[in-house]
Amino acid sequence: MLKRFFAYYKPHKKIFALDMIASFLVSTIGIFYPMITRAMLNDLIPNRNYRMVVLFACGLLGLYLLRMLLNYFIQYQGHVMGVKMQAQMRRDMFTHLEKLPYRFYDDHETGKIMSRMTNDLMDISELAHHGPENLLISTISILTSFTYLATINLYLTLIIFICIPFLVFLCSFLRLKMKNAFRESRVAVAKINAALESSISGIRVTKAFTNADKEQEKFEEGNQDFVGARSRAYRAMGQFHSMTTFITDVFNVLVLLAGGYFLYRGSINFADYSAFIVSVNLFLTPVTTLINFMEQYQNGVTGFERFLEIVDAAPEKDREGAVAVGRLKGDIRLEHVSYGYGENADVLHDISLHIGQGETFALVGPSGGGKTTICHLLPRFYTVERGKILIDGMDIRDMTMESLRKNIGIVQQDVFLFNTSIRENILYGNPDAEENQVIEAAKRANIHDYICSLPDGYETEIGERGVRLSGGQKQRLSIARVFLKDPSILILDEATSALDNTTEILIQNALDELCRGRTTIVVAHRLSTVKKANEIAVIADGRVEEQGTHAQLMEKQGIYATLYQLQFRDAEL
Repeated sequence: MLKRFFAYYKPHKKIFALDMIASFLVSTIGIFYPMITRAMLNDLIPNRNYRMVVLFACGLLGLYLLRMLLNYFIQYQGHVMGVKMQAQMRRDMFTHLEKLPYRFYDDHETGKIMSRMTNDLMDISELAHHGPENLLISTISILTSFTYLATINLYLTLIIFICIPFLVFLCSFLRLKMKNAFRESRVAVAKINAALESSISGIRVTKAFTNADKEQEKFEEGNQDFVGARSRAYRAMGQFHSMTTFITDVFNVLVLLAGGYFLYRGSINFADYSAFIVSVNLFLTPVTTLINFMEQYQNGVTGFERFLEIVDAAPEKDREGAVAVGRLKGDIRLEHVSYGYGENADVLHDISLHIGQGETFALVGPSGGGKTTICHLLPRFYTVERGKILIDGMDIRDMTMESLRKNIGIVQQDVFLFNTSIRENILYGNPDAEENQVIEAAKRANIHDYICSLPDGYETEIGERGVRLSGGQKQRLSIARVFLKDPSILILDEATSALDNTTEILIQNALDELCRGRTTIVVAHRLSTVKKANEIAVIADGRVEEQGTHAQLMEKQGIYATLYQLQFRDAEL
């Protein structure tokens, strides 16, 4: 893991080296104060050499000015380096998230992913900057101060140094407790973010059903989990700091007792004893810094582990030897396809269908029957493991996913629009399209006139998930996006089921235009919209129960006819 962490320093080797040099100089400058203090007490002041006292003071001031500049560089450039490393990790995580399969997002909530990309990476950034710096400064300060203390009085220095093994042992023992506690608190923060993201996204539903109290209750549950987890983390941290602080306090007691004893015996003079007391702080400060660094280290390591859990998740992969296909004609065959999500029972059972090039093929039947699963398998959002799907006679697993998906356009009931302009949302179908192509796509989707009526036209910002548009407007915008993509295969998954009759007619005209010349798969509960399909398959319990044209299925007086008659009876009632 450390090797992978250090790899992020590579692009910043120059700044990192300068930061370490600056840190080295800062730690070295610190030793001059006790050295000058000792020289003054032992020589300059007793001999009344005030000129040298002033010169030493001026020299010390110059060193402190230099240290100020070095500290500025460390704080500024060091933090910038950490932020750039954080940005690279965020970039790597986002790039990897784009490659992960649908199944990953079935199991991971958006808020929890966001927590890893923000809170966790912030702690990693702080560790990336302060970690090497603190280790270098503290290590050099401990070594130089120990060496200098030994020149004053070796035995007194050794007496103090015997506390270090106890400190190391205690840190090692308590560090594991801190690690587990901080990991638990990370999980709690992610849970809160997930609940918050869900509640804010569904605020309109909450208000419509007056369920603010229920959402408050759900949020408070996560909030209390966070308080409990964080309390345990702080208890572990409190134990760590209180115990390690106690041991460092013992240093001062030892210095007082042992130093007083040596002074009493005449083994050390008063000036050296005074310099020793001053120098001890140079020894204790970096030790304390290292102790405090353990908290930051645990935060950073825990965050990096959670970061690696994302970037190590298996991405979507093309089969070895998969080829990039050009524009497909659209002849589709499903041969004995069975599929289940994870360890759950199969959703599809031995499905075999043929959808001819340019035909409109409808999938109807009860909810949960497997219609949408078929639509997800075609663009390989999920991969068929039993049976196979062929397009133009070629197994879709032998095509690269990118080239396959370029040939498939999808219009769903739940339209997702990005929080940007109308133009940018249409351009999502083809980012390289010209302005006239965008306008033509909008015209064919029957949305151009409405866009032109807006003060900002195509530059109008539509808000999060298109909140400033009506359902019909959002649907037409998604149709314009597919027009611009110009796929050879079209999937309409309940595209008009949530619309009123007037809007449905307007959008159905746009869909009829969109379907022309393309192989189209229509998923619909409203059977009046599929009467003109070349073929209709009734999917129930993951099986093809009936198949044929509207007329043929009505003659059979089976499931389809029953559903159709029930819908028209409901309409009459």
